[in-house]
Amino acid sequence: MSVQVEKLEKSMAKLTIEVPAKELDLALDKAYKKNRNKIAMPGFRKGKAPRAMIEKMYGAEIFFEDAANILVPDAYEDAAKESGLEIVSQPEIAVEQIEKGQPFIFTATVAVKPEVTLGEYKGIEVESKEAGVTDEEIEEEINKVRENNSRMITIEDRAVEDGDTVTIDFDGYVDGEQFEGGMAEDYSLVIGSHTFIDNFEEQLIGKNIGDDVEVNVTFPDQYQAEELRNKEALFKVKINAIKMKELPDADDEFAQEVSDFDTLDEYKEDLRKKLLENKEAALKREKEEEVVGAIIENAQMDIPDPMVNAQTQQMTQEFAQRLQSQGLSLEQYMQLTGMTPQKMLEELKPQALKRIQSRLVLEAVVAAENIEASEEDFDKEIENMAEMYNMEADKLRDLVGEDEKEQIRMDIAVQKAVDFVVEASVEK
Repeated sequence: MSVQVEKLEKSMAKLTIEVPAKELDLALDKAYKKNRNKIAMPGFRKGKAPRAMIEKMYGAEIFFEDAANILVPDAYEDAAKESGLEIVSQPEIAVEQIEKGQPFIFTATVAVKPEVTLGEYKGIEVESKEAGVTDEEIEEEINKVRENNSRMITIEDRAVEDGDTVTIDFDGYVDGEQFEGGMAEDYSLVIGSHTFIDNFEEQLIGKNIGDDVEVNVTFPDQYQAEELRNKEALFKVKINAIKMKELPDADDEFAQEVSDFDTLDEYKEDLRKKLLENKEAALKREKEEEVVGAIIENAQMDIPDPMVNAQTQQMTQEFAQRLQSQGLSLEQYMQLTGMTPQKMLEELKPQALKRIQSRLVLEAVVAAENIEASEEDFDKEIENMAEMYNMEADKLRDLVGEDEKEQIRMDIAVQKAVDFVVEASVEK
């Protein structure tokens, strides 16, 4: 096998890969054996017709596609290693020559890791900010805890108000006909949550238990069910129950129930401390993003589109995994939000580009400043990972391959680069 490398614009490259004719013939034979049972030949039982007879009747190219599929993966992998390129995308394959008795030639167009020319990365000016916690923020936090510790009480002596939770039966009609998914019994709905479309919830305010209410709404033009978009609908609603939240009083007894403190004042002081820590951590992240963003602006690099597309796909998979951990599939999320796969990819692209740019400039800082991960740094990271996966550190260290170890070391070095450029920044 031989490979030729052609550098293209915008951090792209084309590999021209030539596979010997002998290997092509072996792949054609494999393709024949794979498909012979599916091919009918006069005078032969299925699977018994010789390859030469099949090729004579149907043309030699009958097995070309399968033979190419057999050859390409391994040939490309070997060529990618031989090229010495740092490839950052899936290859775009094109067959240039496939003919019996001749070498098999194909091209693989790939994105390669862009070269980065750093501009100014030390002494970046950032705005000076100081974290602080107000009494109002403490009260907001306490009210959140009160909400979480509230209880629902049944209301029988008044009408529905904003914030109530009502239990309803409903039946929806469009053009006088019931529509799919428009009916439910004993459905729990929080008034003011905007769970339902248009002004559905507002039309229940002022109604009483046992009331039959006609609710008129219009489906939005981006509604997930295409046949209902922009349609006027009538919902026949019956109110079965009304409930409201009752919040506990914010006093010493409340503090004892929700914390390890005896008094509300002690609990408030602990909340102030935790909120301050969170704000300081948020300001630290904000400062890091500001500094790295400025370094990106000062740097020069040409990011190939396939690299951005690959990163976007990875971020989509990460998002799907987070949804799955919450018991929701990506398809369900899209149905609920009206999102489409194409729209999601377009919305994620700017974030994907920023993630790539950040990593590239920080790796360039690592190289420029000779930043390394010490063995102590590496061992600590392995211990953290082992704790996360509930494993023994030594066992995890044995399982991690050399490439993964290098990746871990680079990740540590990149974080050190973040710390370096932030410490080298100047507050104004």
